[in-house]
Amino acid sequence: MTTTTLTAPAPTAESPPSGRNWTTPALVVLLAGTAVLYLWNITASGWGNGYYAAATQAGAQSWTAWLFGGLDAGGVITVDKPPAALWVSGLFARVFGFSSWTVLAPQAIEGVLAVWLLHAAVKRTSGAVAGLIAGAALAVTPVAVLMFRFNLPDALLVLLVVAAAYCTVRAVERGSGRWLALAGVAIGFAFLAKMGQALLVLPAFTAAYLLAAPTTLLKRFLHLLGAGLAAVVSAGWFIALVELWPRESRPYIGGSDNDSLWELAMGYNGLGRIFGGRGGGGGGVVLGGGNGNLGFGGETGIGRLFGASMGAEISWLLPAALVGLVAGLWFTRRLPRTDRTRAALVLWGLWVLGNGIVFSFMSGITHPYYTVAVAPGVAALVAIAGRELWRGREHLPARVALAAVVAAAGFWGFALLQRFGEWLPALRWVVAALTVLVATAVVMGVRRVAVLALATSVLATAAFGVATAATPHAGSIPMSGPPSYSGDGGVGGGPMGEPSAELVDLLKATTGTWAAATMSAQGAAGLSLASGKAVIGIGGWSGGDPAPTLDEFRQYVADGRIGYFVAGGGMGGGDEIGEWVAANYEATTVGGSTVYELG
Repeated sequence: MTTTTLTAPAPTAESPPSGRNWTTPALVVLLAGTAVLYLWNITASGWGNGYYAAATQAGAQSWTAWLFGGLDAGGVITVDKPPAALWVSGLFARVFGFSSWTVLAPQAIEGVLAVWLLHAAVKRTSGAVAGLIAGAALAVTPVAVLMFRFNLPDALLVLLVVAAAYCTVRAVERGSGRWLALAGVAIGFAFLAKMGQALLVLPAFTAAYLLAAPTTLLKRFLHLLGAGLAAVVSAGWFIALVELWPRESRPYIGGSDNDSLWELAMGYNGLGRIFGGRGGGGGGVVLGGGNGNLGFGGETGIGRLFGASMGAEISWLLPAALVGLVAGLWFTRRLPRTDRTRAALVLWGLWVLGNGIVFSFMSGITHPYYTVAVAPGVAALVAIAGRELWRGREHLPARVALAAVVAAAGFWGFALLQRFGEWLPALRWVVAALTVLVATAVVMGVRRVAVLALATSVLATAAFGVATAATPHAGSIPMSGPPSYSGDGGVGGGPMGEPSAELVDLLKATTGTWAAATMSAQGAAGLSLASGKAVIGIGGWSGGDPAPTLDEFRQYVADGRIGYFVAGGGMGGGDEIGEWVAANYEATTVGGSTVYELG
């Protein structure tokens, strides 16, 4: 009995196949189209996430706030994430002026760069066509469209881990410790974008290098140790800086129990996210998301990525990617250890499986948009497997596997579109009909069906991605899709709603370090964005951080550094400050808000 093995050598970036001169202009079109998709009418989302927009504003006003990711320019407390993403947007705001565009555009630019780097990484193992397919698939994935048009740290995280993957692919080619060290540097900075989530790709990089790098086993281990050291240094310098910096001259590290960035990484933004329970959050915020709430990922389990919360974000091409992974590994099983196609399948396959398993079973705070980290792996697998199976189409097993990839993409796209039955109802039937026709044609060996097969596979996800781009998003938990289905999380100007013009004018007239203080970080963000002045969000995001303490607050007031206290919007922390203000100052009403004059 004979078995089919796809043994044709994969074209490389240095030696593209003949007749492919069109791929360079195609790449230009892809990147230009991605830029239009991500940047067009981006300011319709206003400030996007007001909490992080206020931190960008603070960074544009104060270098200390910029360095540490401070929520307010006065330096009371940071956001509950490391500051790398805010370094980018803060610099944009300083250079081009603070505006909705400078808050949101950096993420769009990061998205275009991520598409380019994914294309480059896939091209090196499977050729220019596969690189273009991978880049296009990432560009139109709904959760990618969402995140690259929104001001959350996930955009920079994705760019940096894709950069690390590109460096790893280069390292695998020649057993290069230098390229692998560069991958470690990228992972270290990704850690400074979103901490532990950046580490989920490490098993994929490690396995690919150990498996396929053309050098001795000892050197492979030494190179991995060097890359690990590079990652530690590129992340550790900032952690050390925070720990060594005098605490009285920097903001409190929001979300941590003891004003420590390392504790924030291990607790609230680390193990607490995976295992739930109490872990950080400044006062023991319960980290629980697996309660069926769409904004928190829905119920945990193997089907979570396909469920009502996460399915429309990431799963459009996921079944096709998994089918392609299995087929690709089977057909390359007899190839030499150093085969680059199989190494690429291992890298991107473990990327998808590692991130997917964690997101499926983590019981702490989980949001659907976290799945953007899976998108590059899914796009790469579909492109690599699809291209290699097409090249082996003279063999019936390869054609059957390719038809299965097309069918998995098309029929699952049909199933997802059924969940949104009132939106373009005819589209799902077009997808279903094309899927049947194209999958049948592939099995029968029709030669001129490649473009149609590709279009059929991505039609559903691309349509939903474009609908996502056409929909403004705001708040803390945005979701993909057309206006009637996407969520906005309810956090724009904060729990107190949009501040009145009278209150804004009052704050604008202040001259102290802080125009006001309030019992909510979200409310403080709204006041700061509206007035352009620094506002203290007592207790940080969770409301439970000890920043400022009552003694510190009283000293700020005694020094004349705070203009007003705006009541309302608290989340359970800092009550003693509110009680002290109410006991010592007289309340007035300004534009519907209860305000205490402290100056």
